[in-house]
Amino acid sequence: MKIRSVVLDGTKALVDAAQALGYLSGVSDAMEEPLPSHECNLAALCDMAKEFPLAEERQEGVQPLTEGEGDTSHVDLFSRLTENTGDWASVVSLMGEEYVIPPNTTFLLSDFTRIQPLVDYGGRFDVIVMDPPWENKSVKRSRRYSFLPSTQLKRLPVPLLASPNCLVVTWVTNRSAHQRFVRHELYPHWGVQVVAEWFWVKVTTSGQFVFPLDSPHKKPYESLVLGRYRCSPENLRCLEPSDVPVEDQRLLVSVPSALHSQKPSLSDVLKPYIGAEARCLELFARNLQPGWTSWGNEVLKFQHASYF
Repeated sequence: MKIRSVVLDGTKALVDAAQALGYLSGVSDAMEEPLPSHECNLAALCDMAKEFPLAEERQEGVQPLTEGEGDTSHVDLFSRLTENTGDWASVVSLMGEEYVIPPNTTFLLSDFTRIQPLVDYGGRFDVIVMDPPWENKSVKRSRRYSFLPSTQLKRLPVPLLASPNCLVVTWVTNRSAHQRFVRHELYPHWGVQVVAEWFWVKVTTSGQFVFPLDSPHKKPYESLVLGRYRCSPENLRCLEPSDVPVEDQRLLVSVPSALHSQKPSLSDVLKPYIGAEARCLELFARNLQPGWTSWGNEVLKFQHASYF
């Protein structure tokens, strides 16, 4: 009941404010166009790439994309960190498909077993955002993407990637079992202390909930569990808090993307809690963001040229 009142009252206030400024009027600014029909096979390709030697076995490090280098069909994108340090986007070719790489981005296209190059990358991150492929019935039925058992998430090397007091943000489904797992198993396993829970509320272009708030099946909101990394992996000594407090039960209200499972960017809303120069990492990413390092077996999915 408490979550319901937070979502109901908070969303009304934000929608009213947006409509007073001319937003959420029910009119779309852009012409509706059919969504790209590109079928993403990146996860399957990553699975096949496990037959190849690891990057460290080939004694290769991070590969840069040279600005204006032209043909990029030679670039090895599997299981190796790739970065575009230029001021302009670059286009790379992979198995006959083209992908747009934004400026100032670093990414690793690999499956769960090939994440080590990210650990070896050097340095630690001040914020880690992840959107795990939670196991649920709709995923099994649709087969849109493979799910990962909750217990496997504990194998993610978060303590080796997080800087002291790193802000860890996890998108969680509304299943109570997943909520309990993140709060009472996953975060404690990593040495992360829960500090807040936020809600992303999905509304229509006229400001209405996309699903009834009291629906027993689908809720018009998803939650994010935020925590701070407190323990040092070297000696397991907990760190004293020295960070900006994160407000609890904050609402993010927006019209959801028409693309399945694409979450809104958190880059701007997290800046007050991590600083403008923070090193940012997204795990299980399906697109790239300037200024971020991204990892996942579908990390280039929404970078396909057909989406631009």
